Amino acid sequence: MTAVSDGNEVRRSARSGATGLLGAAINGACGFLLTAVVVRAFGAADSGALFTAIGLVSIIGPLCCLGADTGLMWALPRRRSLAADGARLLPLALVPTASLALVVAGVGWVLAPVLGRAVLGAGGQHTTLIRLAFVGVPVFVVATVLLAAVRATRPVGAYVGLQLIAVPVARPLLIGGAVALGGSVVPGFGGWLLPLFVAAVAAAMLCAGPLGLRRGARLRPTGDDRREFWGFALPRALSTAIDASSMWVGVLLTSALADPAAAGVFGAVGRYALAGLLVMQGLRVAIAPQLSRLLGAGRTRAAAEIYRRTTLAIVLLSWPAYLLLAAFAPAFLALFGPEFAAGAGPMAVLAAAMLVNVGVGLVQTVLLMSGNSRGHLLATVAGLTLNVLACLVLIPAYGALGAAVAWSLGIVCENVLAAVLARRVLGSPLFGRTLAVAATAALTATGVAAAIGIGAGGRGPAGLVVALGVILLGCLALLADRRVRALLGAVRSQLRPVDKVEVPS
Repeated sequence: MTAVSDGNEVRRSARSGATGLLGAAINGACGFLLTAVVVRAFGAADSGALFTAIGLVSIIGPLCCLGADTGLMWALPRRRSLAADGARLLPLALVPTASLALVVAGVGWVLAPVLGRAVLGAGGQHTTLIRLAFVGVPVFVVATVLLAAVRATRPVGAYVGLQLIAVPVARPLLIGGAVALGGSVVPGFGGWLLPLFVAAVAAAMLCAGPLGLRRGARLRPTGDDRREFWGFALPRALSTAIDASSMWVGVLLTSALADPAAAGVFGAVGRYALAGLLVMQGLRVAIAPQLSRLLGAGRTRAAAEIYRRTTLAIVLLSWPAYLLLAAFAPAFLALFGPEFAAGAGPMAVLAAAMLVNVGVGLVQTVLLMSGNSRGHLLATVAGLTLNVLACLVLIPAYGALGAAVAWSLGIVCENVLAAVLARRVLGSPLFGRTLAVAATAALTATGVAAAIGIGAGGRGPAGLVVALGVILLGCLALLADRRVRALLGAVRSQLRPVDKVEVPS
């Protein structure tokens, strides 16, 4: 491949990344709004119950997906013709996963009284909430698999519009409406689940065209399809559940080993920590299919360049946010009410761990799109094991703080292992001098602004406003530098349309 072709790939990733970042920003804002609506409307104890129900779906749903969603993301971009041989993968991914989810939902419905007492305590409302959570598992699975097909076959805007904008915008509106009508946590959870059902229907309509379903495309998979697809997907099945449940493991164990109020505090803090990942999530959404295609064609140089550029963007945009979260944790938690003031310590701990998480970039995506789902599983299992063991030791004594320390240990363990394996895939260094200089500058500048804010107004809202004002003034001052303006011009050029990329033959 030529240098021009590799350059087009980088520009393509920049354009897709901009779309993904926009969707991730909206998703993160709506996720925060959702958490604020829940904790304000239901208080610490009831919000802990609602977070627990969401956690059940977030853990069991990905497990029932059997890795098929990521399997579609990996396999479909490598197909020569989506309509000719890509359509066969959809029933291969959808039928086993939906069937398993229905079985799990039935078992969960029967066992709901026992499970409700175990994690939430006695109460008819708790049983109903657990049952509704299990009803949500098949909805989650079908929506996740179909949205993965959209992500692999349509321009990134289609997936972003559904998963990162429509669903998160609808949830706080529906939950807020349920609360305004006097509803409890049960209709509140219904407001969380309903947008997923609508998204599943829309995703089915969107992927039907590219896969040739309206033209009678062949849907019966071959033996080679089964071996290739499930050989990749099954190792991913467990790691998917671990990825989705990383926070919810702490919520469930905190509810069981401490109390629902502590689980509510940890759930609120965890939402802040995950919201800070919006840059990484947006870029992952945008470039995963591209990485699969490039690595499948052996174009590791172009893949490595895209990885390094996205890592630089992630660090520059995310590290300042996490440093501010740690420095001004009381200010952020004040928005949830006085019950959540105890979350300041856990938030600072998680913010430090997330600096590592975002600092290594999209190493998990590189592993998966290279086909090394087993290596990714190794890293996630190691992180989860450390997380759970630390939870069992720390939560009884320290509550939400113990859960935050445990999750942080798991985050660091998983990312270090994944980075080592991703380095082998790309065959070149993951980081360079440019990233080191940029990361140091971002931390130093944000640290100075935070120190000024704390000195002027403490760690509360007043100090946060001062720190943000200092950062804004610093950014405006940078625009006076000719080199900075030239850099912004180069970024704009990367967002212009690119030539059509060659399809591997």
